Amino acid sequence: MLAGSTLHLTCAMKLQLLSDLHLETEDFRPRPAPGAEVLVLGGDIDATWAAYERFAGWPVPVVVVAGNHEFDGRELTTAWPRFRERIGALGFTLLERESTVLSGRDGRRVRFVGTVRWCDFDLYGADKRERNMRAAGYFLRLMGATRGGRPLDATELRAESLACRAWLEAELAVPARGRWDATVALTHFGPSAASADPRYGLTPATASFANADDDLIPRADLWLHGHLHCRHDYRIARPGRPPARVLCNARGMDGKGESAGYDGGFTAEV
Repeated sequence: MLAGSTLHLTCAMKLQLLSDLHLETEDFRPRPAPGAEVLVLGGDIDATWAAYERFAGWPVPVVVVAGNHEFDGRELTTAWPRFRERIGALGFTLLERESTVLSGRDGRRVRFVGTVRWCDFDLYGADKRERNMRAAGYFLRLMGATRGGRPLDATELRAESLACRAWLEAELAVPARGRWDATVALTHFGPSAASADPRYGLTPATASFANADDDLIPRADLWLHGHLHCRHDYRIARPGRPPARVLCNARGMDGKGESAGYDGGFTAEV
């Protein structure tokens, strides 16, 4: 769980992280965190997209990665350009298999590497994939999205996820060569079974919420994600370097008690 509202790493850019606000049904008033230099919206902010307007005029740059619920009832091939247009019109930066470099007040340059990263159902290995894909049927029916005019099923979702994984792996392997001082990976889906919701443990359904990207985590200094309606803060050792940190600051649903104790002013430094 999150260890306090401010996490002190070795660097100085302060990030505010919000995800899984579900403002299509939830009542939450986002406010800028004192001292934050960037706001990161980690997906599932509002399935209708309307509440993104609440962040218009935010006092610092806003970086966005989409969540699965941003595509509820939508056709992926047409929703993506429409969502990008909506986010761009608000002056925000949408990252989908893209990266951007922002500078902090101290001049430190931070690369943000972002993608939804969907789920590939290999959280427990390829031999459990078919079982995990069957378990995803319930969530996909709730989502009700299509791709190419056909219902988005687990096979289509896995293909999309693997494209995200290939891009993410390649981008995180790009050497800095003086162009940035730190890297933040931003995904909606969790990067490890360590991000599983402790209420449910490791079940076939968990593979619809997280991926086995443990090998990629050490390539980032900070990994931010959402999707699981709980909070996480854990480190991955990197020999000879400070550990990589994985954070989730998802709010979730009032009616399920998931928002109890939620800190909307949570910040982390990188």
